[in-house]
Amino acid sequence: MNNSFFAYLQQLELMTFFSGYPLLYTVILFFAGNKRPVNNFKASMVSFLPFAYALVGTLYLGLQLKNLYFNYSPENLRQLTLQPYLMLWGLLSIFFWLPSLRKKKVLSLMHSLVFFFFLIRDLIFQLTGAVADTNMVKNDMRIYTISFLLNLCVFAFVLLLAFLFNRYKKNPAL
Repeated sequence: MNNSFFAYLQQLELMTFFSGYPLLYTVILFFAGNKRPVNNFKASMVSFLPFAYALVGTLYLGLQLKNLYFNYSPENLRQLTLQPYLMLWGLLSIFFWLPSLRKKKVLSLMHSLVFFFFLIRDLIFQLTGAVADTNMVKNDMRIYTISFLLNLCVFAFVLLLAFLFNRYKKNPAL
């Protein structure tokens, strides 16, 4: 059986988790501004971007472990990893939990641009007529929207946790 369809599905799965991050990064940077922020909230928003990206990578790892659940045989692992280098690249996002990588926010953007490239590639193929299938671009746009919403929700969750943690830290009697 040809694995190209399943490899494409795995690529869409990776795009679902990681391709929307560059847009979120750009929106947060635009919202925070390049100038010195007038309040602490805008400055902290940018610093939480790598946390959100690492959490998305952790969610991706959880999905992969769920797919492997009960059958950790090498044959099943081989069937589920049709694009091992791309999967490994996606799993490397977990390292953004480390403080040394978290300080360099641009690295998380550069890491996610690999997955954003697939969207750009499909758009260029569609515009040049190299691929006649319009459903591929429609799928990519749906996946990109879902990815942006996923990354936005995870970022909002990280901000909420940070807000609650700071509030508890200031007033531990609550």
